[in-house]
Amino acid sequence: MARYDSILGTVGNTPVVRINRLAPAGVNLFVKVEAFNPLGSVKDRLALGVIEAAERSGELKPGQTIIEATSGNTGIGLAMVCAAKGYPLVIVMADSFSVERRRLMRFLGAKVLLSPAAHRATGMILKTEELAKAHGWFMTRQFENPANADFHAKTTAQEILKDFEGETLDYWVTGYGTGGTLNGVGRVLREKSPKTRIVVCEPADAGLIASGAPQAYNANGTPAGGHPAWKPHPMQGWTPDFIAKLTSDAVSAKYVDQLIATPGPEAIRLSQALATQEGIFCGITSGATFAGALQIAATAPKGANILAMLPDTGERYLSTPLFADVPADMTEEETALYRSTPMFTEPAAA
Repeated sequence: MARYDSILGTVGNTPVVRINRLAPAGVNLFVKVEAFNPLGSVKDRLALGVIEAAERSGELKPGQTIIEATSGNTGIGLAMVCAAKGYPLVIVMADSFSVERRRLMRFLGAKVLLSPAAHRATGMILKTEELAKAHGWFMTRQFENPANADFHAKTTAQEILKDFEGETLDYWVTGYGTGGTLNGVGRVLREKSPKTRIVVCEPADAGLIASGAPQAYNANGTPAGGHPAWKPHPMQGWTPDFIAKLTSDAVSAKYVDQLIATPGPEAIRLSQALATQEGIFCGITSGATFAGALQIAATAPKGANILAMLPDTGERYLSTPLFADVPADMTEEETALYRSTPMFTEPAAA
């Protein structure tokens, strides 16, 4: 094992893992498991990238408070980076997102301010801008900050190219969220691996890109209101109620070869299947992306190499529908197994 000067040195270099039991015969299906980042998600990359870019440019001053609007994973990543570098952090998050996310950020030292869920992600951003202006705080602007995509071009994309060196990566499957992964990796794949088809997944109930309806932006790149095609969906952080500027730029640059709509129940089912049949513990967004990869695998040419991004760990979803059917107490079957031998015939109290 390597030695690192700080936890920040462990961001990136996540493994590509073959899918064995869930993959159809005849194709090579792989997943890039971003839960191996130190705080458990792909957003650790974003957090480190935008802060270090701001330090280099001088926009971020030593000791200055950082603020961001997030559904959770970016905030958790920022909390890690801020703790390691000594910056105070304030997070604005809609109160509809999972409780464990806000507790993780507070555990890492961040202040978490909860905005009304009725105002969605656009409301979080407006409140964040207001607070940043009032207090002189630095806003990382994950949805339009080019440093987000640049860090993925420098790390995620290079790792993928290295992992498939000497062979063809036929399909790369991803969601979009902030657009950083799609924009940064898509840019590099277009140049270095032009035969790779880029497949983008979005919720079936919130097909923002598929709708073709334009997203309006303010002069600074923030969304000028929500997108008309958005509806509530269970994939936290996967598709906010607007198309992020980084995502829009990736679409305009023609980095998207194919769109796939993923229903929420299918995302949940496949996240559970990855856990029980592959031993890969991941969240709902991972199940959603994997659903798209399975669609591609069903019709891909024999021998095709397919890589799907798995954005985060399942522990972010303990209070969500992903775990709704997972009991805390012993089931009847478990109780029967417990009583099948004479010692301690009565189970412990719940």
